[in-house]
Parts: sequence; C-alpha cells; structure tokens
Amino acid sequence: MATTPQAVDTLLHARWVIPVEPDLTCLEHTSLALHAGRIVDILPTAAARARYTANDIVDLPNHALIPGFVNAHTHAAMSLFRGLADDLPLMDWLTKHMWPAEARWVGPEFVRDGVRLAAAEMLKSGTTCLNDMYFFPEDTASVLREAGLRACLGLILIDFPTNYAQTADDYFEKGLKLHDSLRHDPLLTTAFAPHAPYSVSNGPLTRIRTVNNELNLPVHMHVHETAHEVDESVTKTGKRPLARLDTLDLLGPTLVAVHMTQLNLDEIARLAEVGASVVHCPESNLKLASGFCPVHALLTAGVNVALGTDGAASNNDLNMLGELRTAALLAKAVSGNATAVPAHTALRMATLNGARALGLDNEIGSLKAGKAADLTAIDLSALPSQPVYDPVSQIVYSAGREQVTDVWVAGRRLLANRTLTTLDEEAVLRRAHGWRDKIHGSNG
Repeated sequence: MATTPQAVDTLLHARWVIPVEPDLTCLEHTSLALHAGRIVDILPTAAARARYTANDIVDLPNHALIPGFVNAHTHAAMSLFRGLADDLPLMDWLTKHMWPAEARWVGPEFVRDGVRLAAAEMLKSGTTCLNDMYFFPEDTASVLREAGLRACLGLILIDFPTNYAQTADDYFEKGLKLHDSLRHDPLLTTAFAPHAPYSVSNGPLTRIRTVNNELNLPVHMHVHETAHEVDESVTKTGKRPLARLDTLDLLGPTLVAVHMTQLNLDEIARLAEVGASVVHCPESNLKLASGFCPVHALLTAGVNVALGTDGAASNNDLNMLGELRTAALLAKAVSGNATAVPAHTALRMATLNGARALGLDNEIGSLKAGKAADLTAIDLSALPSQPVYDPVSQIVYSAGREQVTDVWVAGRRLLANRTLTTLDEEAVLRRAHGWRDKIHGSNG
C-alpha cells in the first residue's frame, strides 16, 4: 500500500547541497523539506519527491544550496556614505571625514534609508544574517523586520555625545530598552557594542561587564585594528588594548573582537583559552592599510574566526562572496602557507563560525534538520564557474554575487530568481540618490 506523501511548506531540489556540518560534505541531487520556517528533512531528491508534497516546489538544477551568509561585522546604514572619503588611513578617514559626516547627517531617516540599501545589497549577495553596530538601532530593527532579515543589533556605546545619545547613561538606557523590546523577536537579537577600546573608557566597559553577568549577550567591539591603536593604548594605559580588556574581565566567550590585525602569540593563545571570537574583515583592512589578521594562526590555535564586510564606507561593498575569496587568498599570503584557509574553511567562517560568534549556532549557520531555514542558492552554471569539479571551491574562488539567485530566511523567500520580494528596489535606489544629491551638494 502506497504511503501518502507528507505535506510541507516548501521543497527545494538542488544539484548540490553543502550543509557545512559535517565538514567537507557535499551532497549531490539532494532536496530540503521546509516547514514552519525550519528544515525538517535533507534527503536524496528521488526520495523527497516520493515522501513529501508542497505547494511551493523550487527546482535548482544548476545550483549549490548553502547556509545563508552571516555578515559578522557591519555598519549597515553607512552604505549611504559609500565612496565619500576613499583612499585614506583609518584615523584620518574616521576623525576627519566619517565622524563629521555622521554628526551632520545621521538620524532616524538616514539610518532607515541606509539600512534598506544595505539590506537589499546583502540579500542579493546571499547574506541572511548581519551583526550590526550603528546609531539608531531601533530604526535598523524596524527596517530589517520589514525586509525579513535576521540580525544581531548592537547596543552602541561611545564616550562622546552623538545625534543618538549624549551620555553613557543615555546610551545604556536606549540600548537596554531596545534589548527588552526584542526579547521575543524571532529574527532580531542584540549585543553590547562598545565602539573600541580607544573610544570607550573603563567606567562604561565595567558597567557592560556587570550588566552582562545577567544578560550574557555578545560584546561586539573593534579591537587591535591598527598598530597606532595598540601603541596609543600602551602610551596612555601601559597595556595593549586586549590586556586592558582582560583586566576589566571582558575577555571570554561573549567577546566578538573585530579586525584584530595586531596580535602576538600570547594574545592568540589567550583568545583560544577564553573562547573569544574574532571577526576578520579582510577587504576593509586592506583598503585602510590597517594590517593583516593572522587568521591561520588563530584557527590553528582553536579560535573561532568569522567573516564580516565592515561598512560600505570602507570596503566599499557588502558582498560576502568577495570577502570569502579575499580571506582565503590573503591567509595564504600572510602565513606563507598555500594550504591555509582552504575553501571549505572559508565557507565555514562565513556561515557557522559567524553564527557561533553571535550565539546563534544552534539556530543557523549550517543545514541540519531542526535548524531555521536560512538558505542561499548560487547558480554555478555561469561561464566563470565552469567546469565544476568541487562546488565549494567554485563558490569561494570564482563565483560572483550576480550568481546568487534565491535567498530564504526562516523559510521565507526574500530573493526569488534574483528579484527582491520584501523590498522595493526602485524605491530604495531613489532614496539613496536623494541622499547622494543632498550630501554631495553640501560638500560642493
């Protein structure tokens, strides 16, 4: 007697499925059954056609289906500053151009329009989750909820007053209010986001440690970004920034340390010992000449290393596929080892390692039954990706973001055949053009 097929919301039939877990696994002619926003089964396509039925069936005959990218460090709203102050060293770029521009232009409307632009770009290049650090995160939350993206939103903290907040108490009050409002949100979580050791003093950092004893949120922070930052810290405090954070009891599994281009062997060992995560932003570091994160040494020591784009003002894109390739190639050059960060490791850094840094690895980052259905489909039939011997190598070393065709977050299809389903691309562009005219006109 024939068994009645089980009804699910969506069936995806793919040429290749790359689950990331287990490592070094690539499944051919494999399907995913999705229901109520989750992966309920991964099985051969022939078996899936017999076992399941769905109203939404998507055939991906030339595609690799992977976990959606986790952009583990970005400043989404800064997409509206893309190209505003290029080819400058970090501190000149930051203090003479970005901070003055932010003081003049950044407010709720700027953030909403900038985040819409960033969300559209990220979806069209396969990102399903971002770890954001910027002002007016309440407005970021509103737009990302509208777009359907998953995110960890930074509760920003910096020593000086901004358009968003005037004092440390003000930053804390607004941040904790946002955290409380998102406690039960299915897609949005929060992290403490002190900007950097050089811009946040001991008092607010100590308060983060105290409050976080209860909340246990990620602590997302720029750390050891440049040699100048480290030298200045030694001059002012007698300690390197990481050592200072250690004395404040901020080194631990909740720390998400971004950039980390200036590390010695003792610091690498300490990061591994405490279980901290590092977010590598290779293209931003290259553009700002900040230095090179010792990714191979960190991974060898057992440190969780994720990938981020940084903001579009210093990259200048939010393309995780580009970041994958740069990270894999740069690691080989920096370590002098052609086997450093092979393709499958780079892909893991951009997916599961990012999820782990944000405390979301039980929910996203790999394709497993029971996990959220956050997925990206990449068409490998294009000329630059042929012939295909190893789909993972093709994704890392040759695929471009124009080959991303479909994206799902919690089972909801946000990009369908390269078309955004929750954002009006023309309206997003009109708003971006309006900001360009306003900002450029003021500088003219």
